[in-house]
Amino acid sequence: MAESMKGLKRTCRCAELSEDNVGQEVTVMGWVQKQRNKGGIIFVDIRDRSGILQVIFEDGEIDEEGFAKAEKLRSEFVVAVTGTVTKRSGAVNENLATGAIEVRAKDVRVLSESETPPFPIEPGSKTKEELRLKYRYLDLRRPDLQKNLMMRSQVTTLIRQFLAEEGFLEIETPMLTKSTPEGARDYLVPSRVHPGSFYALPQSPQLFKQLLMCSGYDRYFQVARCFRDEDLRADRQPEFTQVDMELSFVDEEDVMDVNERLLQKIFKEVLDVEVALPIQRMTWQEAMDRFGSDKPDLRFGMELRDISEIVSECGFGVFTDALKNGGSVRGINAKGQGTMPRKKIDALVKFAKDFGAKGLAYIAIGEDGAIKSSFAKFMGDDEIANIVNALEGQPGDLLLFAADQNKIVYDVLGNLRLELARNLDLLDKNEFKFLWVTEFPEFEYSEEQGRYVAMHHPFTMPMEEDIPLLKTNPEKVRAKAYDIVLNGTELGGGSIRIHQDDVQENMFEALGFTKEQANEQFGFLLDAFKYGVPPHAGLAYGLDRLIMLMAKQDSIRDVIAFPKVKDASCLMTDAPNIVDKKQLDELCIDISVAEEADNLDVSQQVRE
Repeated sequence: MAESMKGLKRTCRCAELSEDNVGQEVTVMGWVQKQRNKGGIIFVDIRDRSGILQVIFEDGEIDEEGFAKAEKLRSEFVVAVTGTVTKRSGAVNENLATGAIEVRAKDVRVLSESETPPFPIEPGSKTKEELRLKYRYLDLRRPDLQKNLMMRSQVTTLIRQFLAEEGFLEIETPMLTKSTPEGARDYLVPSRVHPGSFYALPQSPQLFKQLLMCSGYDRYFQVARCFRDEDLRADRQPEFTQVDMELSFVDEEDVMDVNERLLQKIFKEVLDVEVALPIQRMTWQEAMDRFGSDKPDLRFGMELRDISEIVSECGFGVFTDALKNGGSVRGINAKGQGTMPRKKIDALVKFAKDFGAKGLAYIAIGEDGAIKSSFAKFMGDDEIANIVNALEGQPGDLLLFAADQNKIVYDVLGNLRLELARNLDLLDKNEFKFLWVTEFPEFEYSEEQGRYVAMHHPFTMPMEEDIPLLKTNPEKVRAKAYDIVLNGTELGGGSIRIHQDDVQENMFEALGFTKEQANEQFGFLLDAFKYGVPPHAGLAYGLDRLIMLMAKQDSIRDVIAFPKVKDASCLMTDAPNIVDKKQLDELCIDISVAEEADNLDVSQQVRE
């Protein structure tokens, strides 16, 4: 039976005690990690968010009632223990922060009993993630997850402190706003007061933070909740947190400077890692040409090499046909992998096809310099030698090639490069390689929509020298946009914003918007710009991704308290779920369900 805390006060957390506290009487409270009964003496490990403390219940030092309670303690019971801190009577436990001490109990109260948990509460759990997410409140007791969330709290606090010292104001923007379909799909919220109308949950505070610049707030930031209805993966969630900021009267250098110093402070204070400034910069085109990615991982080499000119007149049709169709031929050098078995090479070919490749050509160089190639019979020895030299091939190397349109070649080799790095264990989580990627294309062509769409958003300023191309060659326009990348993950992105009417008008024309369409979607912002808008710029970080990398985790689910799974559902709360018909009626919503394979009746989809 659970007991009351009446008259008790916790004096400290478990792992806040040390040898400096020997001789002191303390009261600690937490969960029982394990109990070991040795007859006249019982050892109990008590756990809270700070760590584990060993408590000893010895017959005679504690009354019979207290000893009897100790005998009944089981894992995850919640207890309060009062006792004296002493030096550990047995060997020091080097694995515990409190390994040199223990508490000899004088009194114990069982504040709450526990059923046997469905999995052990321990770090490095081997339990399937689905089960752990179903019982997330138990999973969150595990020390490794608690460490991640405490790091998240520390980082968020540091961000707020730093930006406040830099003159930023923390201002909240609306969660219920207007749908602006440019970008990912919105989560929609029906209005009861305005039947048939919908709010959208914000994908970002973009328009509102620009309005704050119009309103003269100069430097804004927000730790903002954002929502995007898009396919999930390891570093995505339907709801996420971003550190959002906007600054007036600045250029790219100002935005990069404040964010470089912010990152330097966070990594030094949290991880004791020095971030050298300035952070390396690379244009989008250089990143694509060298790494096949606009978020390159710089922890290893294996850079792309363009051999289009070398093979332009070769006898291998796969290469020459790609070049005739306006594409390119590029390769990477997997150092020391020249003896890779054919089975593994075939697996790489299959991997490449998943990213659009029709195939994957290769040259394997034996330790004796002998060449084995999938296309050697179509070329002379000199041509093969030139290709090997272009990729700086040495005995023992494996050279891999893709030939197609540039977009496909980049995608294939960029992902193949990462796959090889994973397989060869080249990705050191203790190494942090930052990079600014700049001068993104302003537009990308959407086959689905049959028009150009903004790569970032419609308010991104083009490079001044490219503004005349908005009307003639929009595909060649570069943006004043910048992404901050860490170890192959985009941490965040931003841009200089358009503040001139004529440039914004040309931008909308290039995107295929009529004036009426632009006003329908963004009229409130465009109207605000008529009343004196300062030059402004901004950036937003994905806080979840930042913490994931700092905590050396593979998924943002491990740094979010209550995450969703891949189908955007919550295994713990069973959300999303059906709602009462009365609620739908109040919102003037009628559900029409497409015919399912199991032919469920509509009445089964809505709870009466």
